[in-house]
Amino acid sequence: MAEASGEGPRLPELLETGWRLLEEVEASTEPSSGAPSVQAKVRQGLGALQRAAAMVEELELFSENEELEEIASADLKYLLVPALLGALTLRQVEPSRRREHLESARRHFCRFLELCRSYGLSSARLPPATPMEDNEAGGATQRSLLAMASNRQAKIERYKQKKELENKLASLRTFVESGQADEEQVRELYLLQAQKWINISFEEIESIDQEMVILKSRDTMKQSSAPPHSPSRQVRTPLKPFILTRDAVQAKVFGAGYPGLPTMTVNDWYDQKRREEAALGQSAPQRQPAADTNDEESQKEQQEKIKEEDDEEALQKARDWDDWKDTHPRGYGNRQNMG
Repeated sequence: MAEASGEGPRLPELLETGWRLLEEVEASTEPSSGAPSVQAKVRQGLGALQRAAAMVEELELFSENEELEEIASADLKYLLVPALLGALTLRQVEPSRRREHLESARRHFCRFLELCRSYGLSSARLPPATPMEDNEAGGATQRSLLAMASNRQAKIERYKQKKELENKLASLRTFVESGQADEEQVRELYLLQAQKWINISFEEIESIDQEMVILKSRDTMKQSSAPPHSPSRQVRTPLKPFILTRDAVQAKVFGAGYPGLPTMTVNDWYDQKRREEAALGQSAPQRQPAADTNDEESQKEQQEKIKEEDDEEALQKARDWDDWKDTHPRGYGNRQNMG
């Protein structure tokens, strides 16, 4: 039996821990696989199996240049390490890293299938290194009729083997765990376990490829519906209003339909009006009675003004009244809200 070198858990203990935690996660009664207790077991199991995989590489337990008969019966169970890693990797539920977890799990399953094929445990055709993608937008994954028939036949064969494997594994596992089995029976148990996980790996890879297509379609829809990002919004210059006219002559005759721009200042306008009134005054006949009336009114105003200036008392009262109004607002002293 291969053992780990150095301190810490040995390789058999690490494999047993990871395998046991995977079975507990699959048999969990939690309502969601994302429950903290379930995810804690997933992380713990992944840690143990990753250390086990590193030890298997360090010890060089498997090689493409050797035959299946050359592997010790006790070491056959370590063939399952990549498959168990793939199964636990799929149990992670971080949405932001789902694509990463799918790709990682697919690599583990493919590694396990390559290892089994090199030892003659499986003759099935290995899946492609990368998931098959659609060649046309919105179309289904294109596959040849021969490949579809082959996959369908392989599924039927795996389904038949699954029932037989479960029955044999149940009887052999009890016999081996009791310590009464010989080496041949132990070897048969581990080979049956490998056959079981070969079928599981093909099914999981097919599910992973389907989910990858769904994730890619969802990302494409998000990108197409997202508004284009611009670093700085350009300020558009407002357009000047304009009105279309039939021709230039119509515009000159009827106008453009809105007030034109000013052509003179206010002072120029007053000067023009003054000149017009002066011209009208010269051309109109002068009325003598009206002029006399104006002279009489102006004389009266001048006399009243002189009289007021002479009356110092009246002038002083007017000044006092103005001063009082400056310091007392209107309505001052109105206690009964009367004007």
